Amino acid sequence: MPSETSAVNAAYIEARMKQFKLVDMREQYQELIRVASEQSMTYEDFLIMLLQAEETGKKRRQAERLTDAANFDSDKRLSDIDYRFNPNLDADKIQSLGRLEFMDNHENIIIIGPPGVGKSMIATGIGRNACEAGYKVLFVNAKELVDQLYEDMQKGYLKETLKQISKIPLLIIDELSYLKMDKERESLFFQIIRQRYEKSSLIITTNLPMGRWDELFTGKLAAAAILDRLVHHCHVISITGDSYRVKGRKTEY
Repeated sequence: MPSETSAVNAAYIEARMKQFKLVDMREQYQELIRVASEQSMTYEDFLIMLLQAEETGKKRRQAERLTDAANFDSDKRLSDIDYRFNPNLDADKIQSLGRLEFMDNHENIIIIGPPGVGKSMIATGIGRNACEAGYKVLFVNAKELVDQLYEDMQKGYLKETLKQISKIPLLIIDELSYLKMDKERESLFFQIIRQRYEKSSLIITTNLPMGRWDELFTGKLAAAAILDRLVHHCHVISITGDSYRVKGRKTEY
């Protein structure tokens, strides 16, 4: 039976850890005390073990919150990429970008290729790495982004929306292919590119080679102005090969 003093001490520890939001220490401290006792740890080593438990848990919960807020449309990671299926993929380059140095340098990534070759998977995998590293990320379809910006402009919220987006270190714009922008939407998209230039990072996935981006915008001059800022500090991944989705259908048969 625990002594009255032990019960009082346990109640005090539980209350203070709850008060100070030491979630992981509170869950693990009794087990960690047992481990420390078995290993004859010094007070300093025990304290470090406690702090490491809390640090690990806080990082995990933060990554989960950031991942939920990022709005990814799949749970794919870079480790899910099947390089054997498409040997044209530059595994070294993709893994290097997954280490996020491009974000430290405020650089961009443009991923180009036909449908189904893994463009969004790569973008999502890099984005998930960024969330796990503690960065805010937003994953958004290109058409939905420009339509939302246009709607917010009509309602008088554009300044606030642009300010919110500017605070996100990594913006992933998916499927910049299936739309033709009018001048107003093109101007809104250009504002996003301009406000992030040399300040934060973008990943864009597209089916169209950059030489055909005038098909997305109102003409070659507009496309050139946007590309000029995007590619100044940019990593380009150009993917060829068969579709993963077509591969899946073939496998079923």
